[in-house]
Amino acid sequence: MKLMDIDKRRYRKHLNLVFAGIAVALTAIAIGASTILIGLFSTPDESHFWLNVAGVVIAVALVVKLLQQLRPHPFMKEVAYVWELKQVLNRIYRRERKLEAAVEAGDPKALIIMNFFYRGSKQLYELDDNLVTIDELVNKIRDHDKRLVDAGLTTDTDTFDPVMLDNPD
Repeated sequence: MKLMDIDKRRYRKHLNLVFAGIAVALTAIAIGASTILIGLFSTPDESHFWLNVAGVVIAVALVVKLLQQLRPHPFMKEVAYVWELKQVLNRIYRRERKLEAAVEAGDPKALIIMNFFYRGSKQLYELDDNLVTIDELVNKIRDHDKRLVDAGLTTDTDTFDPVMLDNPD
């Protein structure tokens, strides 16, 4: 995965539209499916709870399938990119303690992974206006840049490959 330049306004606009679309679709499909299920399988005296739950499950399944189909569409480019970036950063975060120990030991692979982690996190912070702790992150990036230079590596994130996370050693 490579870090991409993202237009923040376009990303936020598309994200908000996707979220609104998901909410509307889930509501409409769940109500429609529940109504059909109740009409087919229930009587007025029975509880409709499980049929309503089934309607929600159907709605979720259809919306997930729709999102999978729409994911490659150009409109979804920024939203899909950020979603994938968050997944990769989460994988790194779960291994952060081991990676930081490897960074301290001078492991080039760990240095590359943590470089991507810090710079990808900074991009997410900026896209989501999460600026409360960004100064701390910028300090970590500065410190990490020194380690990269000392190890003879660049601050470029293009050397990172998510496959590096498959083998922790």
